Amino acid sequence: MIYRTLMLKRSFYLLALMGLSGFVRADELNGANSSWILTSTALVLFMTLPGLSLFYAGLVRSKNVLSVLMQCFAIACLVSLLWLVVGYSLSFGEGGAYLGDFSKAFLAGIGEDTLSGDIPESLFLMFQMTFAIITPALIIGAFAERMKFSSMLIFSGLWLLFVYAPVCHWVWGGGWLSGLGLLDFAGGTVVHVTAGVAALVAAIVIGNRKGFPQTPMPPHNLTMTVCGAGMLWVGWFGFNAGSALAANGDAAMAMLVTHISAAAGSLAWMTIEWCRYGKPSVLGIVTGMVAGLGTITPASGYVGPMGALIIGLSAGVICYFATQLIKRKFKIDDSLDVFPVHGVGGILGTLLVAVFASSEIGIFSGQGLEVSIAEQFGVQVIGVLATGIYTAVVTLILLYVAGLFTGGIRVSEEDEQLGLDLVLHEETGYKL
Repeated sequence: MIYRTLMLKRSFYLLALMGLSGFVRADELNGANSSWILTSTALVLFMTLPGLSLFYAGLVRSKNVLSVLMQCFAIACLVSLLWLVVGYSLSFGEGGAYLGDFSKAFLAGIGEDTLSGDIPESLFLMFQMTFAIITPALIIGAFAERMKFSSMLIFSGLWLLFVYAPVCHWVWGGGWLSGLGLLDFAGGTVVHVTAGVAALVAAIVIGNRKGFPQTPMPPHNLTMTVCGAGMLWVGWFGFNAGSALAANGDAAMAMLVTHISAAAGSLAWMTIEWCRYGKPSVLGIVTGMVAGLGTITPASGYVGPMGALIIGLSAGVICYFATQLIKRKFKIDDSLDVFPVHGVGGILGTLLVAVFASSEIGIFSGQGLEVSIAEQFGVQVIGVLATGIYTAVVTLILLYVAGLFTGGIRVSEEDEQLGLDLVLHEETGYKL
């Protein structure tokens, strides 16, 4: 039977806190759990504002720095309101196997005393909102420096409703992948596979930046990028450990393995560049960190420290060579490496959780749960393929729709040359 013992722990949290068939109302509020999820919610929002914003802004050229900051900020605002109106209900409403319903549209029936398990439902929906915010924000790295702001807004809003919300329901809201037994503790499929695949499709559709790959386009401010990377690392503790939805040993272990994987991914990426080019790069070590974090995300609630070490090292190596393949072999201008880092990392982590969650591999075992590796691996493959194919098809359609509303999604060649800061916002990031 595919739905084995390994799912019992996560299923308990889903039943009690997410509501596979409606929210279970606890008799009493748990102050400790509520306090931890309040903190985690702030940490995950901190990942986007300012973490991801600064990380991305430093990687683009100086003439586009404000455009990236603006996009991250605007997405946070737009997604928050869409989540309020209908996003939360579509993701976590009862609905069916593929999509929630409208029973919680405009947060109907949710008040100060409404509980989701033993935490306020308002807190649970806010925690989930921060995940919904960062996922479309990740995608903008693929089309940085060349997409119209209006097109980005339309695409991001539609993408949240037609890609993120359904997949979130499949995995975390009681949908068909949850019933199949997919293991995704904090967003390997829901966040990283969807964002990574959408980024790849967007990069192909919108086309390469003018001059790519012949013209060098180095980051304009690595100091800014490193600051953003540090914020992402810290914020990711809320992302993964907060997904335990309780202040307990599972949250503590998720935090530990997240940290180990990030450190391992950083050093693995740095070492490869050091061996190949003779010097370790700052850009390499921070990118390896993000790869390690993204890859451990789906596994963080199931694996142990040694499993996390292998996952992090694998992430640093595999995601590094994925970036080389995408940009140098296929010459796809995924500007800030969203697919090779987040997409490939999310796929890798989702598959490896089937191995390292097992209790039968000695020191590399997970948290003492019994599972058939082969059976669980099959479920993970189904989850990755279903999520990836669905995301690719719908993203392609939504890019076309966004272009219909804005007369094409890409700025003109002249505007691209001038830079999006001046062209779209009549502002500049620096007064030199």
